[in-house]
Amino acid sequence: MTTSREKKPVAAAPPLYGRVREILDAARAGVARTVNTTQVAANWLVGREIVEEEQRGQRRAGYGARLLAELSARLNAEFGRGYSVDNLEAFRQFYLDYPQLISETVSRKSSAAALALPLEAISGTPSRKSVGDEAWQPGVLHPSLSWSHYRQLLRVGRAEARAFYEIEAIRNAWSVRELSRQAASLLYDRLAKSKDKKGLMRLATHGHEVMQPLDALKDPLVIEFLGLPESPRLVESKLEQALIDNLQTFLLELGKGFAFVSRQERITVDGDHFYIDLVFYHTVLKCYVLIDLKVGKLTHGDLGQIQFYVNYYDRERRTEGDNPTLGVILCPDKNDAVVKYTLGEQQERNIFTSRYQLHLPTEQELERELRRELRQLSSGA
Repeated sequence: MTTSREKKPVAAAPPLYGRVREILDAARAGVARTVNTTQVAANWLVGREIVEEEQRGQRRAGYGARLLAELSARLNAEFGRGYSVDNLEAFRQFYLDYPQLISETVSRKSSAAALALPLEAISGTPSRKSVGDEAWQPGVLHPSLSWSHYRQLLRVGRAEARAFYEIEAIRNAWSVRELSRQAASLLYDRLAKSKDKKGLMRLATHGHEVMQPLDALKDPLVIEFLGLPESPRLVESKLEQALIDNLQTFLLELGKGFAFVSRQERITVDGDHFYIDLVFYHTVLKCYVLIDLKVGKLTHGDLGQIQFYVNYYDRERRTEGDNPTLGVILCPDKNDAVVKYTLGEQQERNIFTSRYQLHLPTEQELERELRRELRQLSSGA
């Protein structure tokens, strides 16, 4: 017979612990977010004070440099490290690059009084607002961005590109490291190089939108995170394994909507076996995306192979609700004329080719790529 002392613990304890843990985690995150946002606002207000003081003494030679040096020395003595001349210059630039960061009503108050207000009043938008809300727009304080995020954004010289990275960092919850990588890989320029003026405007005000297959693809695709050297001895199996080993980062580089399905997927036709390197499903376009990896220059045979895979998938794997399958060849080099004459109209419909780079691109490389595309468009006109 079992006594009351021998009864086992109540089974509800683990769920209770889980619920309490969620509360504490949320509270901790909320405190961190509040501290970050307050720090961002404080840095902006310090920048405003510096700019306004400089404007009052703008006719005095060397006033700005001496002002920052004296201010840095006094702040470091009283508040500790963190107020170097370089940091104060960053606060100053922050105010100049983000003049509308804090709501106009708050900005007219004294800096100390502004920081005493609730966060929603400082930012001018509720803390839960996201990119899609009309109340928020690039250039306005957002609680998802820390000072470290803004420091990275300040390194982006063009206002339209900076606004794009700001939107994407919030929408995709980018870490500071990921934001730095995306800016270094010139994501904005890679997406913008084939857009018209209206498309560029939407890119800077709405971020990366996927409305058609071409919007989901980048050319070039930057995969420097694999750490592979550019070598003629690189083989496709090694490239594929490196992508799988770094799948999370690869998905970030592919962009919005890509979900991994399988690798080396076998298809059998009349007893012959074929293998598709990588299979993804695009959750926005509602279609399968088949990726074929090449380590050499693209040939017309490669294009025929991906077309075969796409046709098979459309007939055998595509289900009700799926849009036509897309095929993508990733290669280090390609001849656009071969692509044009092999694929014809299919090039714009369901078969695509994209270069990949094993190193971060330079602006000069992207400029050459843009000129190449313009020549291609001119020859096809």
